[in-house]
Amino acid sequence: MSMPLRQSIRLGGYLMKQKLRRREKFPILLELEPLYACNLKCAGCGKIQQTHDWLKKRMSVEQAVAAVEECGAPMVSIAGGEPLMHKEIDEIVRQLLARGKIVFLCTNAVLMPKHLHKFMPHKNFAWMVHIDGLRERHDQSVCKDGVFDQAVDAIKQAQAAGFRVMTNTTFFDTDSPQDVIDVLDYLNDDLKIDNMQISPGFAYEKAPDQEHWLGPEETRQLFRKAFGDGRRKKWRLNHSPLFLDFLEGKVDFSCTAWAIPLYSLKGWQRPCYLMDDGYVGTYQELIDDTDWDSYGRGKDPRCANCMAHCGYEPTAVVATLGSLRESIRAAVS
Repeated sequence: MSMPLRQSIRLGGYLMKQKLRRREKFPILLELEPLYACNLKCAGCGKIQQTHDWLKKRMSVEQAVAAVEECGAPMVSIAGGEPLMHKEIDEIVRQLLARGKIVFLCTNAVLMPKHLHKFMPHKNFAWMVHIDGLRERHDQSVCKDGVFDQAVDAIKQAQAAGFRVMTNTTFFDTDSPQDVIDVLDYLNDDLKIDNMQISPGFAYEKAPDQEHWLGPEETRQLFRKAFGDGRRKKWRLNHSPLFLDFLEGKVDFSCTAWAIPLYSLKGWQRPCYLMDDGYVGTYQELIDDTDWDSYGRGKDPRCANCMAHCGYEPTAVVATLGSLRESIRAAVS
């Protein structure tokens, strides 16, 4: 199963407007990082490698909202760090929803029970909970025992309160096809997650673990086997069918990193969420002054193993909505 119908319709209308305006580069989703601080030290993340001064900083509500309005993306993914450590995160969410944005609040869920009462269920809001596997695998990934059980309990509390809950799962070379099947079956069938997002791990430069990243062929083999026997169709995956084809190696795409820009405390990050080649002060500078053609597999050696959704899902979405056949396929899948 692919993206929710409401989300697909919204994206389709937005992309049609960009086509009519003849815009070559435009944002589909903004990655917003209002802080770097986190309450966990995950092996695959390097955000907390920032200096102590940066870890203490928090983006103001006004700055966060201004960045979203500046780029004009219809969807916003609020990450970090751990967003629930930001004292005004609920106000940021409220203001973005009031402006008609689709908002995903990314969290490891440890603090969710404490802050759940600050939020209200909304058709355009979803919790995006980090789940990297079943109990042992997830706790190993976040480098702390007991976090999986805390996350599951928080998810159940949010569901009982009427919230839409999604999950985000990253896979590494330590994961087998059966690991993928087991965690997605659990999230889909047992926890009844609304939609699941998946991605192969990218060799994030500052991550503590630099040994367990997937290469392109390993990624294709992993998902080809995990998606077999019709399993892919039953899972409520928050992806276009073409992106899932891409993970299996049935189709190849170029990276469109410009479609999911990152705005953090330091400004607009070049070129994407996963690579740091400096910052600029405005969204237009990011688009106009970045040599986008120099990034991607086969162009920049740092991109050689990347098949992450932040670079390739937008390409798949544009290809889907640019084809009647693929649009119909996405609608019925």
